Amino acid sequence: MNAQTSTPTLGYPVSLLPAHKAEELTKGGNLAHIELGDQLYTLRITRAGKLILTK
Repeated sequence: MNAQTSTPTLGYPVSLLPAHKAEELTKGGNLAHIELGDQLYTLRITRAGKLILTK
Protein backbone atom coordinates (compact mmCIF):
# COMPACT_ATOMS: atom_id res chain seq x y z
CA MET A 1 0.00 0.00 0.00
CA ASN A 2 1.40 3.35 -1.00
CA ALA A 3 0.81 6.11 1.57
CA GLN A 4 1.54 8.76 -1.07
CA THR A 5 -1.57 8.19 -3.21
CA SER A 6 -4.03 11.04 -3.67
CA THR A 7 -7.03 9.17 -2.25
CA PRO A 8 -8.80 11.56 0.13
CA THR A 9 -9.04 10.57 3.80
CA LEU A 10 -11.42 12.70 5.85
CA GLY A 11 -11.14 15.40 3.20
CA TYR A 12 -7.32 15.51 3.11
CA PRO A 13 -5.09 13.98 0.43
CA VAL A 14 -3.11 11.14 1.99
CA SER A 15 0.15 12.71 0.79
CA LEU A 16 -0.42 15.62 3.22
CA LEU A 17 -0.72 13.34 6.27
CA PRO A 18 2.30 12.29 8.34
CA ALA A 19 3.43 8.76 7.43
CA HIS A 20 5.36 6.44 9.75
CA LYS A 21 6.68 2.96 9.10
CA ALA A 22 5.49 0.55 11.80
CA GLU A 23 8.84 -1.26 11.69
CA GLU A 24 10.60 2.00 12.52
CA LEU A 25 8.21 2.73 15.39
CA THR A 26 8.93 -0.72 16.83
CA LYS A 27 12.67 -0.44 16.03
CA GLY A 28 12.62 -3.78 14.21
CA GLY A 29 10.60 -5.57 16.89
CA ASN A 30 6.86 -6.09 17.03
CA LEU A 31 5.82 -3.78 19.90
CA ALA A 32 5.85 -0.04 20.52
CA HIS A 33 4.25 2.26 23.08
CA ILE A 34 2.38 5.32 21.86
CA GLU A 35 1.43 8.12 24.26
CA LEU A 36 -1.65 10.27 23.77
CA GLY A 37 -2.13 12.77 26.54
CA ASP A 38 -1.86 10.79 29.76
CA GLN A 39 -2.86 7.50 28.09
CA LEU A 40 -0.40 4.81 27.00
CA TYR A 41 -1.25 2.56 24.06
CA THR A 42 0.53 -0.51 22.68
CA LEU A 43 1.05 -0.97 18.96
CA ARG A 44 1.66 -4.57 17.95
CA ILE A 45 2.62 -6.05 14.59
CA THR A 46 1.12 -9.54 14.33
CA ARG A 47 2.74 -12.54 12.66
CA ALA A 48 0.27 -12.01 9.80
CA GLY A 49 1.61 -8.46 9.30
CA LYS A 50 -1.45 -6.70 10.70
CA LEU A 51 -1.46 -3.87 13.25
CA ILE A 52 -3.26 -3.93 16.58
CA LEU A 53 -3.51 -0.85 18.81
CA THR A 54 -4.63 -1.49 22.40
CA LYS A 55 -5.04 0.68 25.45
